[in-house]
Amino acid sequence: MKANCAVRERAKARGVYLWEIAQALGKSEPTVIRMLRIELSEERQTELLQIIDQIAERRNPA
Repeated sequence: MKANCAVRERAKARGVYLWEIAQALGKSEPTVIRMLRIELSEERQTELLQIIDQIAERRNPA
């Protein structure tokens, strides 16, 4: 199973691309892809999940 499944699954479910996460972090897409190869700390995963939710909310406000 791939590392950081929660982050990957949330991004896919919310329709958020990795390049959008990278842009929010101020990093390049390849950097984010490499970052996700190794399991992140709970704090870092939580940060990424929040970023994903923010991007999805901006795109489709409720």
